Amino acid sequence: MTPTDLLLRPATEDDVDAVAGVQIAARAAAAMPPGIHPDHEVRGWLAAKVREDDVWLAEVDGAVAGYARMTATWLDDLYVAPPYAGQGVGSALLELVKAQRPRGFCLWVFEMNTPARGFYRNRGLVDLERTDGAANEERAPDIRMAWPGESPLAFFRGLIDEVDEQLGDLLARRAALTRAVQDHKPDTTRDAARERAVAEAMALRAPELGVERLARIVHAIVTESLDAVPTVGASSYGGPDGRVG
Repeated sequence: MTPTDLLLRPATEDDVDAVAGVQIAARAAAAMPPGIHPDHEVRGWLAAKVREDDVWLAEVDGAVAGYARMTATWLDDLYVAPPYAGQGVGSALLELVKAQRPRGFCLWVFEMNTPARGFYRNRGLVDLERTDGAANEERAPDIRMAWPGESPLAFFRGLIDEVDEQLGDLLARRAALTRAVQDHKPDTTRDAARERAVAEAMALRAPELGVERLARIVHAIVTESLDAVPTVGASSYGGPDGRVG
């Protein structure tokens, strides 16, 4: 089979059972952790997603052979029914997604699913980040991959902007807490052991940075947070005398 043998079309609510059947069968056959929801819950959830998201089917002789489900910036599902695996269905669906999302998109794939990871890498997607799986239902390590689209620089800068916005919020909170805890310490001495423990905990989430580099980052954050304490006369929370106006 070649992609030209396929019919690609948008899904409708009448296709929900077929879409659910593809997902259930494909997950059972793939190198993935077992699903945690019974079949009827999968169907109910997909019924809502077919209405809300952009879902496309691949048909062969009227049978649903696979489907892709996407939102504005994510490819959330790409499943191929086992009888059609290795016959170009997945490639055709992925090319359709690229055409529909020319500015790029991200997806999550389980770390253990090496065939899927290879499939995406061979078609231009790149690894972005790894997690321990704490944020997914299966609690299995996963990898965020991305296709950077027609303008990779703009795509990656857009992702950086999203992270920087979150990072700014986190640094503001960290600085406020760092300053607040000072009044409850027995003295003003920096707690080097605690800062090291913070860096070691961070290294579990960002192993590529390493403990030593993260220790320097933590030290800088604490230092700058303490140095940024406003004086009463310059308080940003009130007038010149520090009172809230």
